[in-house]
Amino acid sequence: MTKLNFCMRACALFVLWATTTVTLPAQTFKSLDSFDNTNAAAPWAMLIQANDGNLYGTTQNGGNTACSSGCGTIFQITPNGKLATFSFNGTNGNGPLAGLVQAANGDFYGVSGGGANGSGTVFKFTPKGGFTTLFNFNGANGNDPTGTLIQATDGNFYGTTESGGYVNEGTVFKITPSGTLTTLHEFSGGADGALPVAGLIQATDGNLYGTTWGDAYQNLNEGTVFKITLSGKLTTLHSFDTTDGANPQGGLVQGTDGNFYGATEEGGTSNYGTVFKMTPKGKLTTLHSFSGGTGGDTPVCTLVQATDGNFYGTAAYDGKYPNFGTVFKITSTGTFTTLHNFDSKHGSYPYGGVVQSTSGAFYGATFAGGSSSACQFGCGTVFSLSVGLGPFVKTLPNSGKVGAAVRILGTNLTGATSVTFNGTAAKFKVVSKSEIETDVPSGATTGAVEVKFAKNTLKSNVVFRVTK
Repeated sequence: MTKLNFCMRACALFVLWATTTVTLPAQTFKSLDSFDNTNAAAPWAMLIQANDGNLYGTTQNGGNTACSSGCGTIFQITPNGKLATFSFNGTNGNGPLAGLVQAANGDFYGVSGGGANGSGTVFKFTPKGGFTTLFNFNGANGNDPTGTLIQATDGNFYGTTESGGYVNEGTVFKITPSGTLTTLHEFSGGADGALPVAGLIQATDGNLYGTTWGDAYQNLNEGTVFKITLSGKLTTLHSFDTTDGANPQGGLVQGTDGNFYGATEEGGTSNYGTVFKMTPKGKLTTLHSFSGGTGGDTPVCTLVQATDGNFYGTAAYDGKYPNFGTVFKITSTGTFTTLHNFDSKHGSYPYGGVVQSTSGAFYGATFAGGSSSACQFGCGTVFSLSVGLGPFVKTLPNSGKVGAAVRILGTNLTGATSVTFNGTAAKFKVVSKSEIETDVPSGATTGAVEVKFAKNTLKSNVVFRVTK
């Protein structure tokens, strides 16, 4: 497989720039931290905001030196840039490419390489630093998990392995919180695709949706978009043909319009990648084809829909400064805007995309660049980007039955006077300035969650679905 060839790209000339904060009209970019390999290096995946208000992520390298480039880490960083890390040791995993998911119980779950069989692991990590290996893959049941887990409405976790299975083309799996794993689908490399490197999402219809990168061994396809039920019935919705995109490395996001949005690493009019929209029935529209140069190229991230309704992501390479990547915005109809150009000193190769925090700002990480010389091309950075969007609240989870426990995450939640689910009042407890505990109230219907204060109201960024 020819996923990102980092060495080819990274050997481009690095230009070092002297400022630490770049301010453009209506937006502010800040470099929060540069990794130095001792603490961490080479973050690949999207960050998440946890219920303590901090950002969490993983790095492929750095930390424990039992592995040649460091075994990789889990890190926590505050919105102001204070960093703390946990190191893998090779035995309990190494080189995590996927990000984390915070479960309804407050713990973090993720996947890594290495482990007892060298084929990867599923692990649990507590906010206080406790670590448990839940499962070791063995190749036959999956190998090399690289996509972030999701916790579905049934309480179980679902994910993918890039390879492994009966013809070594990857799998979809389910794992319980206690570590019992079930293989739901083994890819064949044929019409169903192969090499699912990204994670899954659960759509409003209850099914899971994802992408495959393509076929590494017979070059039969350029990747697919698929739907799979919780019981394992898979349907291929779209097969890419290069003209409309090729090799999606990122996953999907379901927009508020019900359609799915994503990006492909290659393909399109210039073969530098695309952004696409797809209906639930599989009708695909190419919204934007990257052309390289100042427009950036090679989007390998999962997009995020922000509170303004637009989608945000990163292009891994090119931009204003040679080869370092960009942050971009795109509307649901395809209007494309480059928001930030990386300059090496403050990061390069932003593989993982961005996440919108409840403050309204975006946070992300770059695989390389930064101020440290401990890594050949820099050890990577964490950054924030504000584009003037206001604060909001989000729910964990974003669906549930009447009576189900719900955490509401936000910024400065102290002083809340009421919580409503689509207008129905709920009992609540303010746990901290970043978290409220509540339950889905009797009579609640699907709609926005609102938290009211004396002088303002914060609304949830997505609709909360009340299930039966």
